[in-house]
Amino acid sequence: MGMDAENFKRKFLSFHPKLFRIAYALVENKADAEDILQDAYFKLWNKRDELPDIENPEAFCVTLVKNLSLDFLRSPRANRREEEIESVFTLATDSSPEKELETKDKEQQIRQLINRLPENQRQVLRLRGIDDCSMDEIEQITGLNAVNVRVLLSRARKVIREQFEKLYEYER
Repeated sequence: MGMDAENFKRKFLSFHPKLFRIAYALVENKADAEDILQDAYFKLWNKRDELPDIENPEAFCVTLVKNLSLDFLRSPRANRREEEIESVFTLATDSSPEKELETKDKEQQIRQLINRLPENQRQVLRLRGIDDCSMDEIEQITGLNAVNVRVLLSRARKVIREQFEKLYEYER
């Protein structure tokens, strides 16, 4: 027995906000996250006849979106994101050019530090910090348990803090 559009919407559209958060946390770009979600729903719709057999549709969707996001990050398209992240950090208009450069510089350095973290630390930091995902969601997305997630988070934050302080000691 197949699944009609109504059933499909009722069953899968409720996950949309959560799935969007996950895609956005991983690819860090709203337009790309939306593309990934469209892709995910398209794939789900094409598989709709097998879907009634899935035991946990939510977990299935989370995994699908996670995999599509990771595929996207490995694709050449992902590399144009750096400039877009730049534009997100619009700086206060009342600051001087020197101050502006310094702020930009710090953001740049923090981002470089984050990029140097091991992938799992980077991921939890993004999910938690940029995306405000709950611990449950992070566990679901990463497949780690709460303890691991907390350890990774605190480790990541500590590394960033220490390296950042080191960078700025030279300047004082």
